[in-house]
Amino acid sequence: MNLFDVYPLYNVTPVKAEGCYVWDENNTKYLDLYGGHGVISVGHTHPNYVAALTNQLQKIGFYSNSVQMPLQVKLAEKLGELSGCENYNLFLCNSGAEANENALKLASFTSGKSRVLSFTNSFHGRTSAAVAVTDNKSINAPINLQQKVTFLPLNDIELVIHEIGKNDVAAVIIEGIQGVGGLDEGTTQFFQELQQICNKKRVLLILDEIQSGYGRSGKFFAFQYHNIQPDIITTAKGMANGFPIGSVLISDKIEAKYGMLGTTFGGNHLACAAAISVLDIIEEENLIANVNEVSNYFMEEIKQISKVKKVKGRGLMLGVEFDFEVGELRKKLIFEKHIFTGGANNKKLLRILPPLTISKSQIAEFIKALKEVLAV
Repeated sequence: MNLFDVYPLYNVTPVKAEGCYVWDENNTKYLDLYGGHGVISVGHTHPNYVAALTNQLQKIGFYSNSVQMPLQVKLAEKLGELSGCENYNLFLCNSGAEANENALKLASFTSGKSRVLSFTNSFHGRTSAAVAVTDNKSINAPINLQQKVTFLPLNDIELVIHEIGKNDVAAVIIEGIQGVGGLDEGTTQFFQELQQICNKKRVLLILDEIQSGYGRSGKFFAFQYHNIQPDIITTAKGMANGFPIGSVLISDKIEAKYGMLGTTFGGNHLACAAAISVLDIIEEENLIANVNEVSNYFMEEIKQISKVKKVKGRGLMLGVEFDFEVGELRKKLIFEKHIFTGGANNKKLLRILPPLTISKSQIAEFIKALKEVLAV
């Protein structure tokens, strides 16, 4: 049997990793500024993380959600405390797409309506409803297009008000900072007016923090820059440092009912142990402060490179934009300088999503390599 060929692959085979570095089968060392789509939050193979998973696996790795699971309660309490979202309830699942799928389903259950407003260049996942609210026709199959979705440009509140005024909208879903779309984001005024119109018309506001959450933006959640309180928050990528997990944070004004949502693997013992460990490390190592310090350093140092036209994003969720497509640049960084970076729908943008543990010296290593590759 062969693998189903849906991924274009770089000719690199990582076999071990530590902190912000990975090594391939030839023992070549790479600086990881992409973290597997922003998944690696507390660094590869962090010893406390490895110990937490090892210890839990020696006790019990999995049982279903039909029994008491104190680790889920501990995770909910810890996440509420560190994020400042104590007035939410937690539903655990396996991925960002599944988190968004459940968020959209919950909004439709609550409102009794089915149309969703999403935004240009959004990315919310690849499952049925999540991909339908993703602005990419090439990954939407005909079965997904049965969903009722309207895409609007970011920061045009009048269009949002007009669409919500039709009284058939269940939810508005928006990323704290767009990831795959290219690091664009709503303004504070837009987010605040969006919350106001949603509250007024009883439309649920879903904040997709799957990539921008867990400290990556410089706050625990990116929406916290805008002084709003969404009805539902989804998160996944950085939540367990590579162990599959996702979650939906649900305002306590939304009533739960047995059978409303469900999952086989979501919130299992190993996933919870991994996620609790990540929160412990973020807290103990003061990683959000590190994100802001290193981000400020990055923004200053990148100014040395005249070919950089713009830097988008916040914290360690950054997009470096050029006036040329960056495909070849990414290849040179990987194969000549041994540095992983990411791309986006914006082909002129280099996406930077390193572990939150990254140091200024490692950023300096990248800046030096980028100068050399660009010959500046």
